[in-house]
Amino acid sequence: MRQHLETTGAGRGRTIAPHGNVLVLTEDPGTVAAQLTGACERTPAQLLGEPLRANISTDEIIPGWCCYWYDEKLGDYAYLGLRDRQFGEGAVKEFAPRIIVSGEAKGCGSSREHAVYAEKYAGVELVFARSFERIYQQNCRNVGILTCDDFTLLDALLAGEELQLEAFTRRATAVERSIIDLGGLFGFNRASRDGTGTRVEAAFDGARPRNIVEKTIESRLAPRNALPEGASVRVGESYFLTADVRFSHEYVTPMAAGMFRQQFGPEAGLDDPDSCYFFQDHLSLASQVLGQRPKGPELIERVENLGRRQEAFAALNGGHFIGPADTGGSRAICHNYIVENVAEPGQVVIGTDSHTCTAGAVGALAFGVGATDIANSWYNREILVKVPDVIRVDLRGDLRPGVCAKDVMLALLAHPRIEGSRTLGKVLLFDGPGARSLNMDERATLCNMAVEAGAMTALFEPDETTDAHLARRGGGSGPEHPRSDEDAGCAATLALALDTIEPMVALPGDPRNAVPLASVREHIRVDKVYGGSCTGGKAYDMDMYAGVFERARERGVRVPEGVQAFIQVGSESVMDYARERGYVELFEEVGVRVLPPSCGACINAGPGVSVRPDEVTVSAQNRNFPGRSGPGQVYLASPYVVAATAVAGRLTSVEDMFTARESA
Repeated sequence: MRQHLETTGAGRGRTIAPHGNVLVLTEDPGTVAAQLTGACERTPAQLLGEPLRANISTDEIIPGWCCYWYDEKLGDYAYLGLRDRQFGEGAVKEFAPRIIVSGEAKGCGSSREHAVYAEKYAGVELVFARSFERIYQQNCRNVGILTCDDFTLLDALLAGEELQLEAFTRRATAVERSIIDLGGLFGFNRASRDGTGTRVEAAFDGARPRNIVEKTIESRLAPRNALPEGASVRVGESYFLTADVRFSHEYVTPMAAGMFRQQFGPEAGLDDPDSCYFFQDHLSLASQVLGQRPKGPELIERVENLGRRQEAFAALNGGHFIGPADTGGSRAICHNYIVENVAEPGQVVIGTDSHTCTAGAVGALAFGVGATDIANSWYNREILVKVPDVIRVDLRGDLRPGVCAKDVMLALLAHPRIEGSRTLGKVLLFDGPGARSLNMDERATLCNMAVEAGAMTALFEPDETTDAHLARRGGGSGPEHPRSDEDAGCAATLALALDTIEPMVALPGDPRNAVPLASVREHIRVDKVYGGSCTGGKAYDMDMYAGVFERARERGVRVPEGVQAFIQVGSESVMDYARERGYVELFEEVGVRVLPPSCGACINAGPGVSVRPDEVTVSAQNRNFPGRSGPGQVYLASPYVVAATAVAGRLTSVEDMFTARESA
């Protein structure tokens, strides 16, 4: 059945009328394909009784290589990454669905705004899902796509009713409704500048104890949302903040630069360019693998064009360009660089990458944004934030040998208080004596993967470890750092005993498929092992890899024939660290290839990617959505497990690696 969504009127007077096509993304790939060809005999209303696809990642909405484009071509690539896809390029755009429907946690994963533009250019105007990931929903709002989790409204549309726009925005904040009414963020700001829009007043609470997130937000309120005397910000209310640090990488900078010029004119410049950073880190090794793919030369040219456009924009407008390294690869992955050199407690840090939350390790409020948000922030430093609920994660005890922060995060993803995206849009605040025992790199791992739980971000309360980290790079002193009031409230507290955590692994398809490694009984032979990315390429990660490989060298054990093993550092400083300690020589001696800084295999753009569906990879990266790192199956694990697996030739723990090798 074809049904069309038509909008009439403008702003608050708009109505949503049903005329046209509806695409219901069910768990059955054949049913999805049949809808696109017109061969489905059931109506959209009937299909709503089928299990709907949940956890549709932005990698599935648009695969990484499609982001080498940033124009209407994106519409041809809509949903090419969908699990078990049975349709080809351009099929969704040809069908032109005005409404698209799915299950829980729509838009998980990357912050790439290319995903919502792929839907928009394919004809999508309204997205229904049981729940949405924060960045995806904000990107939709910014570009004028309606999102809704109220399926009674969908039922009404399918029954032929015409609905007022207000029906879809009644749970939004006042500023969110205004952005929707005016067609997106740029329309809202134009109306604000020229005085044609209605002034939106933010609501505040009275004075009360506040946690570190609320204190940071209050300290960074933009002039248009000035904090009244004796007031405090309200949880669930939206405010514009002034960002301290803004960064983008080559995947997104060209798209955002085009928006910036179009919206603000050729003479516009960056507001405070010294706080802007431009990284060439995602695709710096892409040519090493793209040449072996169909249309390889065209893809390589697209990648090189992205880099040229980014470098030209940075050169023209100022800011810090963190480009290619003389020795190959990048100078640093953006998240590693920001933690190592830039972020400070109490800052607001935004970047065009969902793992921007890594900087929460130093006590910054750091989170990912899309191209529209970053382009707008270049002009006025503003970013819209809805004050989130905070979940306090009370860490106690000490980790067992062979267990690390990656295992803690995988255990949290499977925790009944967190699994199933119960943390959507919230902040994880790591605290307690166990938190204070973790070094900065381990804190970065926990914050980095908070987004895999659907959280807005994560952070640690600044302490002596924070002060020591800042002192190493000449940072500020501790007393001025924001800290939660003693009696500050939070939405929930989750206690976690670190000494109960065991080695974990996330089974292929989703980081939330986390289980204890000991529960995986079958023999999992591996083809590739990858230790790297922003999650697994830090200095302490190198210590963990080296600890395992040193034992292997002592016993004369190497990576077995038929297994490819890669260790990729996250920055030039980590490479220096590894060289000084003899790790690079050690890794190569046991049969591991050492790679320069780059996102690389994690983003399907460097050595370590799979090339066949039957290939198995064990990786220290942060996510394993279908197709993200190639067509193969990816298991996520800690640096300890990655290194042990490399020398055993099968998925295994540190304790079992030599036994596994002998029995393999």
